[in-house]
Amino acid sequence: MAKGIEIREAHFPGRAPIDAYGNGGFRFADMSHRGSILCLPSGIHGWDKTEGTPLTLADLQRVLDEADGIEVLLVGTGKEIRPLPADIKAALRARRISSDPMSTGAAVRTFNVMLAENRAVAAAIIAV
Repeated sequence: MAKGIEIREAHFPGRAPIDAYGNGGFRFADMSHRGSILCLPSGIHGWDKTEGTPLTLADLQRVLDEADGIEVLLVGTGKEIRPLPADIKAALRARRISSDPMSTGAAVRTFNVMLAENRAVAAAIIAV
């Protein structure tokens, strides 16, 4: 018997460069995703974060959970650069992750370069 539409959590189970961004989403691995993303060792995950809303420690829990595979976290904060709150920087530092907030475009470009260099990079990128 046929079921209705099944909605699943957005997740691409691999590491891939970001091919394009804008119009509220991203293109990667011959797919597109509307909304923000987390690029982690476990793959690319949909992220319920919008530009202009304050970033909290809870927003980055998945990053903290995968800290063993991350040396650098790039945070694409939207069109404008926004500093990371002190509690987030402290939590990342405690797990030996250096963090770098930047505009979304800069985060995408930097992520792609570091990924190509096979670095232990992750990114939390807010869609623009």
